Amino acid sequence: MTSSETGTAGPGTPGTGAAGPGTRGEARPTGLTAAEVADRVAKGQVNTQPDKSGRSVRDIVRANVFTRINAILGVLFAIVAYTGSFINGLFGLLIIANSGIGIIQEIRAKRTLDKLSIVGQATPTVIRDGVRQSVTPGEIVLDDLIELAPGDQIVVDGETVLSEALDVDESLLTGEADAVDKTPGDPIMSGSFVVSGSGAYRATKVGADAYAAQLAAEASKFTLVDSELRSGIDRILAVITAILIPAGVLTIFNQLVISREELNDALLGMVAALVPMVPEGLVLMTSIAFAVGVIRLGRRQCLVNELPAIEGLARVDVVCTDKTGTLTENGMRLSEVRVLDDRFTADGLTRALAAIAASDPHPNASIQAICEAYPDAPDWTASAILPFASANKFSGVSLVDADGADRGNWLIGAPDVLLDPESDAATLASELGATGLRILLVGATDVPVDTASTDGSNVPGTLVPAGLIVLEQRVRPDAGDTLKYFESQGVEVKVISGDNALSVGAVAESLGLGDATTSVDARTLAADGTPELVQQVEDGVTFGRVRPDQKRAMVHALQSRRHTVAMTGDGVNDVLALKDSDIGVAMGSGSSAARSVAQIVLLDNRFATLPYVVGEGRRVIGNIERVANLFLTKTVYAVLLALAVGIAGLIAHAVGGAPISYPFQPIHVTISAWFTIGIPAFVLSLAPNNERAETGFVRRVLTKAVPNGLIVGSLTFVCFLLVNPGGEGAALGGGETALNTAQVQAATATLATMIAIAWWVLVVVARPMNWWKIVLVGVAFVAYVIIFTWSFTADVFELDVWNGRNMTVALICAATGIALVEVSSRVLGARLARRAAAEQAALLAGQGHPTAASRAKEA
Repeated sequence: MTSSETGTAGPGTPGTGAAGPGTRGEARPTGLTAAEVADRVAKGQVNTQPDKSGRSVRDIVRANVFTRINAILGVLFAIVAYTGSFINGLFGLLIIANSGIGIIQEIRAKRTLDKLSIVGQATPTVIRDGVRQSVTPGEIVLDDLIELAPGDQIVVDGETVLSEALDVDESLLTGEADAVDKTPGDPIMSGSFVVSGSGAYRATKVGADAYAAQLAAEASKFTLVDSELRSGIDRILAVITAILIPAGVLTIFNQLVISREELNDALLGMVAALVPMVPEGLVLMTSIAFAVGVIRLGRRQCLVNELPAIEGLARVDVVCTDKTGTLTENGMRLSEVRVLDDRFTADGLTRALAAIAASDPHPNASIQAICEAYPDAPDWTASAILPFASANKFSGVSLVDADGADRGNWLIGAPDVLLDPESDAATLASELGATGLRILLVGATDVPVDTASTDGSNVPGTLVPAGLIVLEQRVRPDAGDTLKYFESQGVEVKVISGDNALSVGAVAESLGLGDATTSVDARTLAADGTPELVQQVEDGVTFGRVRPDQKRAMVHALQSRRHTVAMTGDGVNDVLALKDSDIGVAMGSGSSAARSVAQIVLLDNRFATLPYVVGEGRRVIGNIERVANLFLTKTVYAVLLALAVGIAGLIAHAVGGAPISYPFQPIHVTISAWFTIGIPAFVLSLAPNNERAETGFVRRVLTKAVPNGLIVGSLTFVCFLLVNPGGEGAALGGGETALNTAQVQAATATLATMIAIAWWVLVVVARPMNWWKIVLVGVAFVAYVIIFTWSFTADVFELDVWNGRNMTVALICAATGIALVEVSSRVLGARLARRAAAEQAALLAGQGHPTAASRAKEA
């Protein structure tokens, strides 16, 4: 609507050399010159952008090397190195593996994020040398003149220079829900976005000085904060760290004082007891699973702005989506224009629509369809403008021809907002909308469109309906399959749109979601925060004529019923709901404001990508929970074994019995984890998994890991007591000390018991079985048979299976342990299933489902 759009000069617009009305002389309406831009770049007055991933390579290396796990293992390795028995220090390779794999995967994820961020970032329009050009936010310099249009994110701080009914939403900064009208000279803050109108502003703060730098760094930060998964793991690690100290003291006292071992042997025994307590791979697998998730989603053109979004996706049970651009194609096609009043001719209405469309410098999809249908616009210009606003549902323009003659004051908007609902025109519009078509009303008023309304309706003057604009919306071919996927996964889909409720319902009905007759007109919804609204949103499927503030209220209503809500959107009217939802998903072609607040951006603009996104979240969280069972089972049985041996040693010493020392060397506990935990956990962490994640990660993991760990530890200890050679010599020596054959055979039998039961825990965790899981557990079994029976590996790892009595005891203990693990897994599995059913029934009851009471009783 400004002449600068066509490159010609007009009063008070960029493209002139002098200041016009509404501008400030120092604002440089033509923008900076190339020389001025170069000078500011040389001075460093550029809007330097933070690292898109929030972490430099140096930060990633530091974060993966200097960890609590590496510190513990490093100290234990230093103790082994002191003894000179480096074969027992193989576990030290875990430091390299943990750090190396974590660094590689996080750098890959960082590069993926950085590349996608470049594709998905905002591209502000600046005016330089009087010419409009798109630049990246990082190319903006101090004093640049930046144009604004609806949906634009304001990327640097500045001062308003031009304003054509410019309204800016600052709710992300101030919490104030109402848009702020901006006039020339008003400050404009980065982090806000344009709701309606257009204008321009001059950059006064760039780079680190602007609030946008902090906002961008926070929005794209590669972090695991506010993650139930990570906080749960941290709590577990804190407990384990506290246990290590007393366990180490007890073990070293038993080995050194009671059993009177040599210092080196005592130190090796202590290290052997402590190393398996450390869930060294759990944090690594968590990092890898998240990083691989980012990479996999990146291949599908999905930008993950915040890593906790992957975890949140796994828990989503309601998806709220818009109609236009998600269920339907972005573009529309003008089908026909129906004249409603004899005072207007078809030809005259066509010319007016062509002029209206041509005068809009930032056309939406509807205006774009009119523009494509009527490309030959008359030489008319806008004399007054009423920008579209989601609250009003209409826009307007007053036109004059080249001679200054009046060519009408026109409004275009929603028929059910502008028309008398009892009129024939309103009835016709409803009938057409019920078929899934998008219907707009074009009408004429008797006053310029920027005239204030006198009757409170926001409509300037008296409106005369002129015609109905019929637009065709094409349903996306993959929308039906996407909705079926969500239904099969127990995820509700609710369509929330600003369009006519009947039209929204008809489109959704064609895809098997609800029907047009039950579609809810949001103007009939109860007030925000009321129980009535919560129930209406819970019961409804499709909603039309929804205002931006109502979208946010609907998200809050669903969350109050303990739903995990994902909100998809692309427009400025979706920003508030995107921000307040559990997971905000924006379309790549949407407004920069929507992309800036969303945790997930679908750069391919395909709603059909969302099932892959949800599936990836479920895979990551489900698999981390699965491998956590393996690592924590090992921790539990290691703690139990160390305490049992230590206490038994104290008792034996008190009663004058044979000394009891820790049965294993560090090399033994290292190989015990290779094929029962390490390699299988890595494979399982990357496997498919479609189960919807629930809260209570720590409780569920410990419910399974603690019983399994107690079984493994108890049976291992029993086996050791039965095969322990007692006073036949000191406990196992290490390094260059010759090992007593009886002690080696006792350690071998005890180790075989522990590995066999731990292997069965792997079998249980891997269920349900398929071909590759059978191969996985089969390879683990065969690998241990080779390690124990091949003379080369037996010598290297200090094993001896050629004691029939000991191995028979080991077989009996292992079989008993396997049976107990199987029984425990079945009993606890059933218990957890009943608890999950009861919690689901309680959740349904809280959500108002009529059958919830009976379900809760059954559970």
